[in-house]
Amino acid sequence: LRWRTEDGRFVPPDKFIPVAEHSGLIVALGQWVLMAACAAMRELLDAGVAPQRIAINVSTVQLQDPGFLEIVCAALASSGLRGDHLELEITESVAALPTDLLKSTLSALRAEGVSIAIDDFGTGYSNLNNLHALNVDVLKIDKSFVDMLTSNSTSHMIAEHIIQMANSLRLKIVAEGVETAGQVAWLQKRGVQYCQGWHFAKA
Repeated sequence: LRWRTEDGRFVPPDKFIPVAEHSGLIVALGQWVLMAACAAMRELLDAGVAPQRIAINVSTVQLQDPGFLEIVCAALASSGLRGDHLELEITESVAALPTDLLKSTLSALRAEGVSIAIDDFGTGYSNLNNLHALNVDVLKIDKSFVDMLTSNSTSHMIAEHIIQMANSLRLKIVAEGVETAGQVAWLQKRGVQYCQGWHFAKA
């Protein structure tokens, strides 16, 4: 998602998303993103070139909206998608603050077949108890750890620990920011199922 100004310049998401969250506009903006992404997935399915699922980032403010579940279900229904066509990515900071509303919303989404992923894992403050309580499906290893994999230092051990933890919780693992064949080989050797990054396709 990008914000183009009248003179053609782009305001990056890290600038306007916090403003949208603070003002509450992120709920309407997020609803538009869900509808647009699901419509795009429908086009890909009809063309026979769709991926297994489409992933959409969701903010803390959206998850705290009592109508969020209804918004997601409406987006799926309007495009004729099943729940398993959709993956919602939440930040690790959300996982660090599990509330009853958050737990019930995520449980209801998973009951519809929607996958829940923790994005940029390793950069926030969550712990094993929180992850277990939220009952998520996917951990996405942050690019900062992937960048360390082929270095000669011991910094790659952090990524190894994250992978071991995810495997012990029987979670799917996605490595973010994969840019070299060496990183792919390292990750595959340790049982990482999915990778994303410029090695495969530029954004």
